[in-house]
Amino acid sequence: MNHYYDPMLFASTERHPSNAAILMTLSEPVDGHILQEATEELRERFPYFYVKPVIENQVLTVASNPLPIAVRNTWAPSFLCSKEVNYHLIAFKYEGNRLMLETSHILTDGSGIFPYVKSVMYCYLSRKTGKHFDPSGFRLPGDPIPETETGNPFEGLDLDAVEEPFYRKKISPGFYSLNNTLSDRLKRGKNIFLKVPVDQVIEFCKEQDGSPNVLFSVLLARAIRRMDPESKRTIVSGIAVNHKALLGNNDNYRAFSDMVYLDFPKSREHESLTRMCTVARGQLMLQTQPENSMYYVKDLRDKFEMTQKLPGPVKPHMVDLMMAFPRGTCAVSYSIVKSFGPLDPYIENIFSLVEPDVVDVLLEIICFDKFFFISFMQNFSSEEFFDAFSEELKETGITAEVLWKDRCELSGTRFDGISTDFLEELKGMISNTFKL
Repeated sequence: MNHYYDPMLFASTERHPSNAAILMTLSEPVDGHILQEATEELRERFPYFYVKPVIENQVLTVASNPLPIAVRNTWAPSFLCSKEVNYHLIAFKYEGNRLMLETSHILTDGSGIFPYVKSVMYCYLSRKTGKHFDPSGFRLPGDPIPETETGNPFEGLDLDAVEEPFYRKKISPGFYSLNNTLSDRLKRGKNIFLKVPVDQVIEFCKEQDGSPNVLFSVLLARAIRRMDPESKRTIVSGIAVNHKALLGNNDNYRAFSDMVYLDFPKSREHESLTRMCTVARGQLMLQTQPENSMYYVKDLRDKFEMTQKLPGPVKPHMVDLMMAFPRGTCAVSYSIVKSFGPLDPYIENIFSLVEPDVVDVLLEIICFDKFFFISFMQNFSSEEFFDAFSEELKETGITAEVLWKDRCELSGTRFDGISTDFLEELKGMISNTFKL
């Protein structure tokens, strides 16, 4: 039986897969055979990642998957849940020194996947180097699995008693669209991978009354005004929040990530950087009070109960309709990983990737080993906005090194093996709606 806190697989569709990835560059070429062995070694410790989609009572849910997780020696995208990756919701691929773990963002989030990535690298490097690393801080075979990791992440929360919070911000209408300004005919996206010293950013945040996610949101907004000073539209910047962490449980593997939105109206374009950071931080704090997170969980439960009454194929159809509308100009997601402990010397860089989808530009920021590794992901090919953003960084005195640029496409989702009648009904509804 599915619960409201279980992965809602219907929210991953062919049109909007909602997938994510962790990309790492190692100090030596990846050995695919050893990596495959490492993934199998962790099967019993992370059973919730070794699953496949199935249909039960016209509902997409997960069941144990005895097949090995795919480890492909190619950089080409594939499809999660497909026969090609043994129907898994996660898959590895590698080429040279780089490897990537792709995962359904419906299944888990950053706080869920990073412990698994760390454990895979521990098992992999232990086998590859023949060394015994300190196991402290890793979840390894034979370790007990705590209830906080796999159970209800909101156990003890009286959802029926939760009232609507004092303040719930609505997304400002008619906000600025980078895509409308810069998109070419092909609308091809681009990813730019940056390396920024942590000490420079933290020192600047202390001086400007900000935090890394707030600072980068402000710099994105200022870059838009620099690039397009004539526009009078409000810039809307999203900041990713983790409701599990805000309510005190960041250990659970399930995804409860969301966005809160900051407004940068034209009337404030001449404010100082310090003032912009102060106002933005206030907007963020106002939207991340515990009562807001509790209401988010209650609302999620109520919507889950409502969707349970709908026919299976209708649910992803609703998701496609909701995802068709943009929610902001840009967004920032900030993850603090800091260290893989004794494995750090074997890892040159680490990045997180997510499709921009409902925003035009998304910054995925990982704090690791004294650097911020930033994925600057945009759904258009022009670098005009990135150039403006680079100028804003220079003016703050923050050094940004461009490591490489490419499309680095994420895999999609294709539910191979699922009932043909179910999929055909779903495709028919979507085709009729969008007149494909």
